[in-house]
Amino acid sequence: MPLSQVVVLAVVQGLTEFLPVSSTAHLYLSSWLLGWQTESLGFDISLHIGTLIAVLIYFLPDWIQILGQGFGMRIGGDEDLKLNSMLLWLLVIGTIPAGIAGLLLNKYAESTWRNPFLMGTMLVVVGIVMWIADRGERHTRHLASVNISDSLAIGFGQALAVVPGVSRSGITISAALFRGLTRAAAARFSFLLSTPTIAGAAAKDIYDIYKESGVHGLLNTNFLTGIAVSAVTGWIVIAWFLHYLRRSSLMPFVYYRIVFGIIVLALAFIRRPA
Repeated sequence: MPLSQVVVLAVVQGLTEFLPVSSTAHLYLSSWLLGWQTESLGFDISLHIGTLIAVLIYFLPDWIQILGQGFGMRIGGDEDLKLNSMLLWLLVIGTIPAGIAGLLLNKYAESTWRNPFLMGTMLVVVGIVMWIADRGERHTRHLASVNISDSLAIGFGQALAVVPGVSRSGITISAALFRGLTRAAAARFSFLLSTPTIAGAAAKDIYDIYKESGVHGLLNTNFLTGIAVSAVTGWIVIAWFLHYLRRSSLMPFVYYRIVFGIIVLALAFIRRPA
């Protein structure tokens, strides 16, 4: 894969992994529309690692406090986290549905479901779901009030993200908004919940490529560039998006998803994928 293609796709991954627009759809559709070959497993791993690094670095103080409080220690000074000492175990519970969905459905997500017809449809459908969630009147709750019911509801939303085009952040933020969380709290919980899921996907991919080609399959320029570019881009996007949601709504992303989804469906009917 040419280095220029690596950089473009890594930027696309970093931009779309944390925005509610579906990174899987954008990566696949970028390659499809530009006539590029499907990304290799090694490149997929680099993107997973890059976005994992981005979310870990940005939320490192949160994770230190969450882990400490989960085991009975008083660490850190974030008041929302301090008032919810069970947050670690709520995140564990919320991760379970996505883990089960990944084990049962990943082979479909990586093959038959990865087509522009399904992706375009899900871009539109989840865009409508986001619109309904965002326009709700009761977005007043913060992380301090998150409970088991919230964690399960948002976790089941994350499980739906196994379907290409759904968007992990889009569906989990929507689920959190339906539960009454503020936009900023919904995004923060969504990103925290995504961390173990992204880590699990990266670990599985690393194991797969290690079985296939050993350590040499991981140590190359494209792999390292993909990690670096997606990590930097992802960190910038997380910081910007959380700041944005403190004062604005999801509506620009709703409009983008619906228009983009309609364009994808139109192109899919005109130019059917090979």
